[in-house]
Amino acid sequence: MYSEEEYGEDEYSYGHHEGHGGHYDRSMVPDKVKKVMAYMQDMIADRNINELNTLYESSIPELTEQYYKSCEWPEYGEIAPYVREDPVFQNLYKELYYRHLYARVPGSLHLEQRLESYWNYCELFNYIISAESPVMLELPNQWLWEIIDEFIYQFQSFSQFRAKLAKKTDAEINTLEANKTAWNVHSILNVLHHLVEKSNINKQLCVYNNQGNSEEIQDVAGEFGRHSLYKMLGYFSLVGLLRLHSLLGDYYQAIKVLENIELNKNSQHSKVPGCQITISYYVGFAYMMMRRYADAIRTFSNSLLYVQKTKQNFQTKSYQNDQINKQTDQMYMLLAMCLVLHPQRIDESLQTTLREKQYSDKMNKMQRGEMHEFEACFMTACPKFVSPVAPAMDTPEAHLEPARLQLQVFMEEVKQQQMLPTIRSYLKLYTTMPLEKLAGFMDMSPEEFRNHLLTFKHKMQNVVWTKGTSGLEGEFQSGSEVDFYIDRNMIHIADTKVARRYGDFFIRQIHKFAELNRNLRDE
Repeated sequence: MYSEEEYGEDEYSYGHHEGHGGHYDRSMVPDKVKKVMAYMQDMIADRNINELNTLYESSIPELTEQYYKSCEWPEYGEIAPYVREDPVFQNLYKELYYRHLYARVPGSLHLEQRLESYWNYCELFNYIISAESPVMLELPNQWLWEIIDEFIYQFQSFSQFRAKLAKKTDAEINTLEANKTAWNVHSILNVLHHLVEKSNINKQLCVYNNQGNSEEIQDVAGEFGRHSLYKMLGYFSLVGLLRLHSLLGDYYQAIKVLENIELNKNSQHSKVPGCQITISYYVGFAYMMMRRYADAIRTFSNSLLYVQKTKQNFQTKSYQNDQINKQTDQMYMLLAMCLVLHPQRIDESLQTTLREKQYSDKMNKMQRGEMHEFEACFMTACPKFVSPVAPAMDTPEAHLEPARLQLQVFMEEVKQQQMLPTIRSYLKLYTTMPLEKLAGFMDMSPEEFRNHLLTFKHKMQNVVWTKGTSGLEGEFQSGSEVDFYIDRNMIHIADTKVARRYGDFFIRQIHKFAELNRNLRDE
C-alpha cells in the first residue's frame, strides 16, 4: 500500500547526510560565532527584542550557512568558555543546537541526543512554569512559536523513531525501556496545558472576542498573562494542542482547543506566518476527516491565498520556510481531494494553480473512482500520525499503524461516495428522468440506484460554519450544485448552480489597481 520511505521521512530535513560529513575542526569555534553568542547572551539579559529578532532571523541563519550547513553546531561545552555562566542561556542555546541537528543532520542524530533534547526542554519549561513570579525573559514571537512547534515535532519524531523496532539494537531497546517517561504524550500535554493555564490565554481571548478593551484584558490576564512571554507561549500552546490532537487522530478535540480563537479572522497568529499556516493545515485536515468539506475548502483556500500574496517571504532557504512550503503543497493536495468529494467554486487563482501544479490529473483519476489515487494523495498530504502509547516490542512496523488506521477511516468514507461523481454527471444532463431508466444507465437495479440517490442527498449535506467564534459551530447546508426529488419513480432535477458573477471580478480588479496606484504614489 505504501512504504516506510513514503511515510517515515523527517518533515524538516533537507535530505539525509551520512555520518558527520562536512565537519569543521571541532577544536576551533570561529571568532564570529563567539562574538554572536556573547552578544546574544547580553541581548537576552537586556531583553532587547529588536536585536534578538535580528540575531534570530538573520545572524544565526547566516552563521549556519557559512559554517554549519551540513554539520552540527558546537556543543554548549565548546561555547561555554566564551559566555557567562547562565542556565537559561544554556537551555536556549541547547534548544537551538538540537533543533539544528533535527533539521540539518538527521542522519547522525542518535538516541542519546533525542533524550538530551527532551531533558533540556523539561528544564526550560520548568523554569518558566514553576516560577512563583513571572521570569524576566523576553523572546521574539517567532522564536517562541518555533520553540513550541519544535517541541511537538521532536515528540512526533521520537514516537516514530521509537516505533521502528526492526532496526533497533539491544542497547537502544534497553535505553528506551529505561526511559519510558521521556517524550511521553502525557508530559507533552502537561507542558502545553500548564502554559495555557498560566497565561490565562483563553480568558484573554474571550474578553478580546467580546470587544473588551486593553484594561479588561489585563484584568483577566493575571500576573503571568500580562507578560508577553507567557501570553504568547499560552497562545502558541493552543496551536500546539491542535497539532498534537490531530497527530493522535482526535479531530473534534483538535478544533475544540481553538474555540476562543476566531479561525475566520486575522488574529495574533497572523504576525507569525508559520503559526498561521500550521493552524490552517491542521484545522482544514480535521474538518476534512470530520466530513465538513465546505469548511475544509474555505480554510485551505484562505490560507493558500495568503501564501500567494506573501510568497516572496518564504523564498529564503531555511528549515522554517521549507516546512511552510511543504505544508502549502500538502494543502493544495488536500484541497484537490476535498473538491473531488465536494465540488464547489473556488478562487480563480487557486483553480489556475491546481492546474499548473498538475493536480488536475490526480483530480481526474479520483473523479473516475481510482481508489489507489485517493490513498496515494492522502498519504502524501496527511500529518505524520503517532500512537499515544509505546508499541509492544514484537511489532516491527508499529510506526505505520496509526497512519493505516486513519487511512482506513478516510477510505471507508471515500468508498461510500465512489458512485457520486457519475450520478452527478447524469443528473446535470436532465431535468426529469424515470428512475428505472437512469438506473439502467448505471447498470443497477432501481432499488440499488435509489439507495445511491439517498446517499448522494446525505453526503451533500454538511455542517458548515456560519457565525460564532468556535470552529465547531455550524448549520447543515446542502453543498450540491444539483438538487432533485423523487415523485412516483420520476426524478425531478433542479440546477442550483449559481451563475458566475463577472461584475464582482472586475470590481475587485479595479480596487486592486487603485490600491497599486496609491502605493506607487506613496513611494
